[in-house]
Amino acid sequence: MSPEFVTIGMFLVLFLGVLTGFPLAAPIGGAGVIFGFLMFGDTVFDMVYARVYAQLTNTGFMAVPLFVFMGGMLERSGIAKRMYESLYVCFGNFRGGLAIVSILIGTIMAACIGVIAASISMLTLVALPVMIQRGYDKGLATGSICAGGTLGILIPPSIMLIVYGPAAWISVGKLFMAAFGPGLMLSVLYMIYIAVRSFLQPSVAPSVSTEEQGNYTTFQKLKMVVTSLVPTLLLILSVLGAIYSGIAAPTEAAAVGAVVSIILTACYGQFSWKDLMEVSQSTIKLTCMVLLIAACSTAFVSVFLAGGGGQIVESFILDFPGGKWAVFAAIMAITFILGAFIDWVGIIFVLVPILSPIIPRLGFDPLWFAMMIIVNLQMSFLTPPFAYAMFFLKGAADPELGIETKDIIRGMLPFVGIVAVGLVLLIIFPKIVTWLPSTM
Repeated sequence: MSPEFVTIGMFLVLFLGVLTGFPLAAPIGGAGVIFGFLMFGDTVFDMVYARVYAQLTNTGFMAVPLFVFMGGMLERSGIAKRMYESLYVCFGNFRGGLAIVSILIGTIMAACIGVIAASISMLTLVALPVMIQRGYDKGLATGSICAGGTLGILIPPSIMLIVYGPAAWISVGKLFMAAFGPGLMLSVLYMIYIAVRSFLQPSVAPSVSTEEQGNYTTFQKLKMVVTSLVPTLLLILSVLGAIYSGIAAPTEAAAVGAVVSIILTACYGQFSWKDLMEVSQSTIKLTCMVLLIAACSTAFVSVFLAGGGGQIVESFILDFPGGKWAVFAAIMAITFILGAFIDWVGIIFVLVPILSPIIPRLGFDPLWFAMMIIVNLQMSFLTPPFAYAMFFLKGAADPELGIETKDIIRGMLPFVGIVAVGLVLLIIFPKIVTWLPSTM
């Protein structure tokens, strides 16, 4: 087979397999094995086995189940409800305050959980009923929850960052530090949008009266904020601070975080053996899903590169008219389109190993480029038809609230535009990404 035929054929089979509705691992692994067998015969299995084994035994992946477990335990601790109640008392009387509080909690929980299903489900159960009861527009309420909840895939400790690091041979610790700036920037942009829209359209986010909030003294408010936020912040600082200072690698820090999450849940009186078993089972399921896609994607990429597909992609990119920024724009557009149809895990494991050797030759900082891909993939959770945030919110929302799919889509689209604005800002000000890792 010619390299051109391999390139077109493998991606065509992959996309057709995805459109059939099979789980992502099946079409990715199937395309790799079929084309590998046609090109190399039985020897392809030895080649694929060696590379898959090397990928799956990468110690960086050990952090995945540990951080997932940590997030699962914190989800059961009830800490999100405590934070929402305290921040609701402080900011509820501001116009748009409840939606802004949802973004704030999403930002804080992003640094604890790293799994958007848990973040969005918690915010939906805690914040959505309150906003709907207070007369908030359904689009703004659901959009703010989806946007705030998806920050967990960007702000460390994010599962996406842990997966991206080994795929691109970039330090996961540096990715963690690089993601802070973009994550906080998006959080601020989301809150600015809510504040401005609430000011221009008062009917979409009415303020809450003091009587509805409850009559709390300043000391009572301070106590609520301290007791709900300080333990969480200490956990975040202990885990990420150890990585930043070089005391521990992400895997060791994740192990400490998993233990501390159990202690914190017990201190809040929410620990039970039943919850421990359920969190452990969900951790195993999610980790197995990631590793299965990793194995199948490694098989796909190995065959693709061995068949000469890598040279075809490299030649196409390096000869692309318009220079490196035209290439960059094309990669961003392709990533955005793929994100609307394919799970982010598959995109990273297939796209990143192919692009990573080419990026330095284009003159881009690999760490900065990694953040651009990851921020771009934020939109994949908010863009139909496969907008995961929409399905998580719809599944967790009380049917009595009357939330329809069109309300969620209408609410998410402005935040997709904000992420696009964020990408432009990261191009103009790359130090937002690169400054913190340079101080490690």
